[in-house]
Amino acid sequence: MSAPSRSRAVPYEIVAIGASAGGVKALLTVLEALPADFPVPLVIVQHLDPHHDTVLAELLDRRSRLRVKLAENGEVVESGMAYVAPPDRHLLIGPGGELRLSERDKVRFVRPSVDLLFESVAEVCGPAALVCVLTGTGFDGSAGARAVSSHGGTVVAEDPNTAEFKGMPQAVANSVAVDLTLPLEGIADALVALTGGTRSL
Repeated sequence: MSAPSRSRAVPYEIVAIGASAGGVKALLTVLEALPADFPVPLVIVQHLDPHHDTVLAELLDRRSRLRVKLAENGEVVESGMAYVAPPDRHLLIGPGGELRLSERDKVRFVRPSVDLLFESVAEVCGPAALVCVLTGTGFDGSAGARAVSSHGGTVVAEDPNTAEFKGMPQAVANSVAVDLTLPLEGIADALVALTGGTRSL
């Protein structure tokens, strides 16, 4: 599909990324290719083992020009930063870009939930929301992508035909008119192009 028009009045305020199986490699590919001055914050849900601490944020931070950290409850997102949901906590965005961590029930058997993150981003940012679904099994992200689309936001998905695990991007493609479907190696360039000249929350 062609890229969404950037002539619209509302610039993007946030990029939310969801991934599951195969997601660590995919996230590394995307974040390594983003510039240090990426103009909006990123928030990331990667399904993780709920019973163990994670070094995902540290790994991504070492390999990325952005600063990457585990999300903390109550902190406010900043441009040039990426925030990773900690294990066994839902990550949501509140008004003003405030991060919220929640221990509410699992959604589609997972916590953190891509759906809940995307739905919160849709509610807070409306047409200024930009979300991206990468490799993964299951259906997490499809309901959230519908919410983003219905609020006028933009949905990007990794091409299911080339994703390591096509379940999540295929579920999103089945549930909403995806604005951009791209191979993994093209996603970072698309995010840069879409957010060019935008401001943060």
